[in-house]
Order: sequence, then C-alpha cells, then structure tokens
Amino acid sequence: MEYTYLGRSGLKVSRLVLGTMNFGPVTTEEDSHQIMDQALESGINFFDTANVYGWDKKGTTESIIGNWFAASGRREDVVLATKVYGSMGDGPNSEGLSAKHIRRQVEASLKRLQTDYIDLYQFHHVQRNTPWDEIWQAMEILVQQGKVLYVGSSNFAGWHIAQASEAAASRHFLGLVSEQSIYNLLNRNVELEVLPAARNYGLGVIPWSPLAGGLLGGVLAKGKGAVRGADDYRQGLLAQNREKIKAFEAFSKELGHHPANVGLAWLLAQDGVTGPIVGPRTVEQLTASLDALKIRFKKADLAKLDEIFPGPGGPAPEAYAW
Repeated sequence: MEYTYLGRSGLKVSRLVLGTMNFGPVTTEEDSHQIMDQALESGINFFDTANVYGWDKKGTTESIIGNWFAASGRREDVVLATKVYGSMGDGPNSEGLSAKHIRRQVEASLKRLQTDYIDLYQFHHVQRNTPWDEIWQAMEILVQQGKVLYVGSSNFAGWHIAQASEAAASRHFLGLVSEQSIYNLLNRNVELEVLPAARNYGLGVIPWSPLAGGLLGGVLAKGKGAVRGADDYRQGLLAQNREKIKAFEAFSKELGHHPANVGLAWLLAQDGVTGPIVGPRTVEQLTASLDALKIRFKKADLAKLDEIFPGPGGPAPEAYAW
C-alpha cells in the first residue's frame, strides 16, 4: 500500500479510500465487517462514511462501523472520516451547517461510531446561508474538545474552497485540509477550478464515483445489468458515451489491466489527488481494486486516455479563454 499526506496536514492516509455507502443498504453487517478486516489487512487505513448513509435517518452505516470498532478493537488503526449536512430528522434544524445541527450530529455520529473522536469531519455540501464565522466557531469548539481532529469539505466549488479557507485563516484556524468531489474520466469538471483551488490552499482531493457509477468498470463486457442501479440516468450516460467507453475498454485490454483499475490508476496519477474512494459490495471487489496501485502509465498512455475522454482543456480561465 502507498501512503500520502492528507493535503497540507501531517496525517498519513492510504492512496485508496474505503467507501462504506453500501454498508447496510446493499452489504450485510457481517460482510461489511469482513470488508473492513480485509481493508486493514491490505493496508487501507482511510475509511469514509457519512451520517446519512443507510438512508433511513438512523445512521445505519455508521452503526455498522461502530460495531466493528467495538468487536475488533482497531479504532486507532483507522483514519475515520464522516460527514455532516444531510437531513437526519423532520425538524427545520435537522439539516445543514448551523452550529446547532453540527453539534447535534457530531454527538450522534460519535455515539453510533462508538468512538470519542473523528479524524476528518467533512461538510457534505456547502450551505450558502450560514455564515462561515458560525461554521468555523462550531468546528473550533469541536477541535478544542478533541472530538474532531481535521475538517474537510465535499461537493464544494472552487470559490467555496477559497471562501472557507480565507475565513478560517482570518480566525487563525487550520481550516479545510481536504475536498471530496466527483471526479472520473467521464466527469473532469473539477479540473477547471476545484483542483487549482485545492492545490493553492493545500487541500487533498478525494474523488468519489471514480468509476462513474460502474460505467468505467467494464460495463460493455459485462452487459447492461452491470450499470449500477441500471436506472434511466446511467443508462442514458451509457448510451451517450458508448463509443468512448468502448474505446476505453479496448485500450485497457491493450494495457493488460481491468478497466476499473485503469480508471482508478488514472485518478492516482492526477496532481493533487490523495486517493479515490472505492465502494466495494464484496471482499472480492475490494481486493481486485488493489491492482490499481500497480499500474504505472507512460506519457503516451495518459495522452491516449485524454484523447478518449477529453477534459475541459485545463484550469480556468485558459480552458475557455486565452
């Protein structure tokens, strides 16, 4: 396993991140525990979750992880990341980034996770009508109490990263150390402003949906049912990008690697990327993804992938101006 620092922090994390969104809704608790066992055995020490995972407003996924911590005694081996923002109740203050909601949710997450601290507490989305002074004051208290060590963002635009970082700096607070964004060969929008902002402010980038919901996982070779969820949206994306995906699968075959691992390895080769999130449903899927760490691209390989999946043309404004 390879390790890197999380942004400008002194925290070392694995270059593959274990995503846990399937724990509960798709993967049983017993199988989820086996996946976490295997992850640590494979050297993956960075586990990502969220209070809303489980999608029942009960924090089911966090509870599964907490039960595993209690049974395994391996909490200290894990860099634990969770999130706050989404709705966890029916009241008017049951979502967002108000100080009230942050305080209630961190306590609830700690209880479910059966731990007394969270390594990386992430804002799951930006809330434009909550002032940053309120948000950062709430986080400063949690850091002072030892309940949170580092703070990250997710689904932020580049200017949100700048806004949050400048507000934190004015308070002499460390601020954001990571940004979790959708990023894959089919969706390279973050290259315009999010990646440049993250690099400038010292944030590590954690790509979610690295395989575009299964579209980059050898979907054509597997057949229609391989598209995760097989919903109209993903089927539409498949139809729209069929020729690109066909060329990608053929090129992956030339390289001698599974398309999923080529997609992950491409992300690992991007400047500023800490590590993509892999969301296995089984132990076998987890172990298969480890091969991505062995792939080393030549310049010609990266150029070919750019040819198949053209990005936005570089950072803004050069991507669309002189």
